[in-house]
Amino acid sequence: MSAPAPILAIDRLRIDYPLADGGVLTAVEGASLTLAPGEIHALVGESGAGKTTMIRNLLSNAGGRKIALIINEFGDLGVDGEVLKGCGAENCTEDDIIELNNGCICCTVADDFIPTMEKLLERENRPDHIVIETSGLALPQPLVAAFNWPGIKTRVTVDGVVTVVDSAAVAAGRFADDHDAIDAQRAEDEGLDHESPLEELFEDQLTAADLVILNKADLLDDAALVAVRETVSNATARKPKMVVSRGGDVPASVLLGLGVGTEDDIANRKSHHELEHEGAPHDHDHDEFESFVVDYGPVADPAAFADALKGIIETHDILRLKGFADVPGKPMRLVIQAVGNRIDTYFDRPWKPGEARSTKLVVIGLHDEMDDVAIVEAIKGI
Repeated sequence: MSAPAPILAIDRLRIDYPLADGGVLTAVEGASLTLAPGEIHALVGESGAGKTTMIRNLLSNAGGRKIALIINEFGDLGVDGEVLKGCGAENCTEDDIIELNNGCICCTVADDFIPTMEKLLERENRPDHIVIETSGLALPQPLVAAFNWPGIKTRVTVDGVVTVVDSAAVAAGRFADDHDAIDAQRAEDEGLDHESPLEELFEDQLTAADLVILNKADLLDDAALVAVRETVSNATARKPKMVVSRGGDVPASVLLGLGVGTEDDIANRKSHHELEHEGAPHDHDHDEFESFVVDYGPVADPAAFADALKGIIETHDILRLKGFADVPGKPMRLVIQAVGNRIDTYFDRPWKPGEARSTKLVVIGLHDEMDDVAIVEAIKGI
């Protein structure tokens, strides 16, 4: 398969970046690139797919470009924004990181997102790029459509929607129901809704994508990765390019400069919810999902704490758990990130002078399947 045209017409320092379909994406690595100002990059994907890690890598290899971030999280504790503020990137200061934690960004476009964008665009020192990291529960469609609003459309363009996929979670079947069993049930009840909230969301995020990153490929063998690619490809009628990533390590030249102008095509990338309510006024919500914060004391043994959390996550079918921990005797705070029963921990930055050392965890799961009281008691009983 021949390589597509380069993202930028530069003949030196070119690299060939492998695509999941065996093709090649030609990009520029290790150069300071000048792109059109006012580019918006929407980074979407299920909770725990590795979006925040990918942004950290992007900030460390931005080639001098000034980047502003809009971070949207589901829940009251802004873990991802705090992690990014602690990365110390000179091209993205704390003032360049804006957190929207009061609901899913796709549901608060008019109230929160548009005013935030307008403030960014009115800055004297405007960023070269604005990267939006959505909540893992967000639909990209209403967010991208907002860039057609008067006062916004003439000033910026959506360079592209990048959907990050947790390849290990897809391989484990986390986003698919047992369709044979569902078909059998539908034979008896035609009114049965055949898709789970997670599966619909997964498909909607892929439908909106201009580029799909198959992240966490290092957790799979070659055969499993081929199966994941097929699953992802079958989940959407659109066929965006797919790039394989390990540990969220994707060159800035691959993530930036897609040049799509997605806002002009988003009407052709409708979500399940939009298709079901086409032509009728409606509201989109996330009543299927729930989140809450658990306060915990100092964590004396991080490894034992993580092992205990694994058992709680499995017992209570928690989708996502993340937060910070206070480890006595350590000057730095411990970041805890769990997707399913996979848990990563690392120290990210020193506790600030005057900052209260504490342990706080955000728990996210399906509303009808989580027992909040039992989960809180289990965690506090570790």
